[in-house]
Amino acid sequence: MCLPPAAADGQSSTASAVPQPRTPSDTRAAFADSASVGLAFVPLGIAFGMLVAHAGVDWWWATLSSALIYGGSFEFLLIGMVTAAVPLASVAVSAFLVNIRHVFYALSFPLHRVKGPFGRAYSTFALCDEAYALTAGEQARSWSGRRIRRLQLLLHLYWVGGATAGALLGSLVPAGVTGLDFALTALFTVLSLDAVRDRRDDLPTPLLALLSALTARLLFPGSLLMAAFALFTAGLLVRRLTTRGRVSHA
Repeated sequence: MCLPPAAADGQSSTASAVPQPRTPSDTRAAFADSASVGLAFVPLGIAFGMLVAHAGVDWWWATLSSALIYGGSFEFLLIGMVTAAVPLASVAVSAFLVNIRHVFYALSFPLHRVKGPFGRAYSTFALCDEAYALTAGEQARSWSGRRIRRLQLLLHLYWVGGATAGALLGSLVPAGVTGLDFALTALFTVLSLDAVRDRRDDLPTPLLALLSALTARLLFPGSLLMAAFALFTAGLLVRRLTTRGRVSHA
């Protein structure tokens, strides 16, 4: 049955008058995603800027380093190497050893969603630990490339802003202030808890990580971090080979 034009127009106008649910923009969504990490990035950047100021380096070095190097823990290490005039080859080797983990991040980071050569180049440059942790969760599988790129940009700005503020205000803060560096540990603790909560069916992974840390603490207390990482990686490989063998036999 065909409706009269007036009736059809009435239905279309009624349908168009119904308010459609508005989804947050990519910028607003990225800001909400990055807010919790920013609470740790800013004080950690301030601590880095204060270290630059107390090392006798010009304040702008903190801004330049955080903007162009964006290496997190390596930037803290680099301050001491610069002030001690360490050879460039040693700096390069240290940078490689500290940041080699980013190579493995690229294997599962959703770079294919980011459009354009410039966007992909920046997303590759800004691939930090926190950006990877936020985009590796179950809820991030529906994020657009623009949202991912803006998330990384906001994290970058948090770090640069915190480092600049710390360098400018470093002379006003006593050198004996402690506790700011704990922001990074607290941040990764929260991200780890979120990852465990997103994957509640994967209890063996956090248990394996805990067992690796305890074993390294007991057997290799002098090199706890490297030993724990090595044990955890070996455990994951063994579990992977065992699981694949069971699936193939099934």
